[in-house]
Amino acid sequence: MTDLAARPKPVAVPEFRTVYREEAPYVFRVLRRLGVRDSELEDLAHDVFVAAYRAWARLDPAQPVRPWLFGIAYRLMLDHHRKRSTHSEVPSARVPETVDDRGGPAEHAARRQGLSLAARIIEGLELDRRAVFVLHELEELPMPQIAEALEVPLNTAYSRLRLARRDFAAAAAQATGVTDGRA
Repeated sequence: MTDLAARPKPVAVPEFRTVYREEAPYVFRVLRRLGVRDSELEDLAHDVFVAAYRAWARLDPAQPVRPWLFGIAYRLMLDHHRKRSTHSEVPSARVPETVDDRGGPAEHAARRQGLSLAARIIEGLELDRRAVFVLHELEELPMPQIAEALEVPLNTAYSRLRLARRDFAAAAAQATGVTDGRA
């Protein structure tokens, strides 16, 4: 006789419409952070959910849905970028819409300026590195999920993160005139 309590309980796949409703803001946010133009954002987000719907049967319900959606969004953004880049235009990262407005006007302006600088620096990162950087540093996803979402080996994801951090720090130092004191 088998012990029914010892068997793992199956994880239910959420309804697609529930995932769409809950995760659409996330998809818009990551596409914007990856540099999709505002004029193309809605269409590309729609394409992400069309592709997700088509691949819905392959969703592993035991895994988080966000890295899976990010992987779809990233691949579609790359395809879109390749089609559009006949004139070598790189998509630009966007400054987040919300800014903490505590403090006076000077603090608000400084925060806004800092966010704008960070967005420009992220915009300058190579797309592969930018994707890992955005997922790990901004979306706070663990590296194994990022590697899976981007369909790269874990060590490759870590390498891209290390290089993105290095590039980000160098660009920030150059932009602000601050160095770390190393020769």
